[in-house]
Amino acid sequence: MPDRALRADAADNRERILQCARRLLVEDAGVGLNVIAKTAGVGQGTLYRHFPNRTALVMEVYRADVEHLGAVARELLRAADTDAPSALRRWFDEVADYARVKHGVLAALSVETGQQLTGQHIGVLSEAVDLLLEAGRQQGVFRRDVGSPEVLLLLGFLSRVEEAGVGDRVERTLDLIVDGLRAREDRVGGRPSGQPE
Repeated sequence: MPDRALRADAADNRERILQCARRLLVEDAGVGLNVIAKTAGVGQGTLYRHFPNRTALVMEVYRADVEHLGAVARELLRAADTDAPSALRRWFDEVADYARVKHGVLAALSVETGQQLTGQHIGVLSEAVDLLLEAGRQQGVFRRDVGSPEVLLLLGFLSRVEEAGVGDRVERTLDLIVDGLRAREDRVGGRPSGQPE
């Protein structure tokens, strides 16, 4: 097999391993590497060639998800039919999905390793939020006194959500965050939040 085909095959295997690990960690933070390899349709030797240990695999799942969130923010803003509030709200849906994976990832790591991992990648999330907020400010729809630290703090509720029966409440809470970021004259309903009609 030519080198190019071998490299493509290896890249496919790596991506398949990551996708399976991501899905399985949501279901069970203690899932074993043998289960991940079997689900991905690769041998354990192949898995270990890409990821020498479980920690390396789990950390790469986290890194890939954070990088995805950064890329998605830019893609949403490039879409011609997407205004900044819609882009931010769609991005929040991606964050909600990421939060479910993050819970499984951090549960699979030691507390110290999990804290280091979160600290290493918070900049990517901050940059994505700031990019989306600035787009909204340029469009005149987002307030100027709120930045990524406040938004990420608000999104922290996602790490404390119990899975059963809260989907609608999560969606509503994310809607409320976007509405709270709007400039006062651009709030939903055309009036400042909380004032009578």
